Amino acid sequence: MSRSLMKDGRPRSPFSIVTMTILTVLWTIPTIGLLVTSFRTRDDAAGSGWWSALFNPFGADWTTSNYSGAWTGSDLSSGFINSIVVAIPATIIPIMFAAFAAYAFTFMDFPFKEFFFLLIIAVMVVPIQVAFQPMLNILGPRGLGISGQYIAVWLLHTGFGMPLCIYTLRNYMSTLPRSVVESAKIDGCSHFQTFWRLVAPMSVPAIAAFATLQFLWVWNDLLIAKLFLKSENTTVIVKLQQLLGTQGQGQELLTAGAFISIVVPMIVFFALQRFMVRGMTSGAVKG
Repeated sequence: MSRSLMKDGRPRSPFSIVTMTILTVLWTIPTIGLLVTSFRTRDDAAGSGWWSALFNPFGADWTTSNYSGAWTGSDLSSGFINSIVVAIPATIIPIMFAAFAAYAFTFMDFPFKEFFFLLIIAVMVVPIQVAFQPMLNILGPRGLGISGQYIAVWLLHTGFGMPLCIYTLRNYMSTLPRSVVESAKIDGCSHFQTFWRLVAPMSVPAIAAFATLQFLWVWNDLLIAKLFLKSENTTVIVKLQQLLGTQGQGQELLTAGAFISIVVPMIVFFALQRFMVRGMTSGAVKG
């Protein structure tokens, strides 16, 4: 019996297939539990585990009111709009600046280049939580006075996302053929022309891969949105958190709201997933 082959002709590893199948099942089980619970009443979910309803569907008390209650209970519709307004600029801005910085670190020579790159790497290990109090002082009423506005969240996500973006894009660009850049330099192209016409198009897989991750991080962020946005312009994740009362009331709405909130991230992920593995793995082998 011949072994199954991959697209490039290499034989598939049975161990890898089994391992990935097990990991997929283990990763999917909590999501299935969340989905089943989202269609159960509060009392029914409290009385038995989700697996009981799954294996005995006729004995469970099913309902769709959790979804309507989650949508109207905390005004998730406005939260969706606010999340989109926050996530799109907070994804584009850091990638735009990081791409130029990555090009400079890869193809340009300037004093202390390696030191500055190591400094950026060092910033990646600093927890963002330690920066919240200084940022509240800088962006708050005693500072710039922009706390509570979208621009404050854009700046924060840009600052927190740029180090990893620079690192990822720089490592990817270092795999590109230098002969192409040198040929452009001989032809009289400026660094901006070289970047815009050659390097940026060749770096689309890495840019799209990081854009997917950055969008998901910003969309699922709770702390920054909760601290730096007002209640009238806060994101869907904060709206979702507000569904749960101090005494646990509204917990039956959380599971339904969670599935509502993942609609946009899933669309983004499936639209850009073909770039994910190629972009991340190509930037992980050099640096």
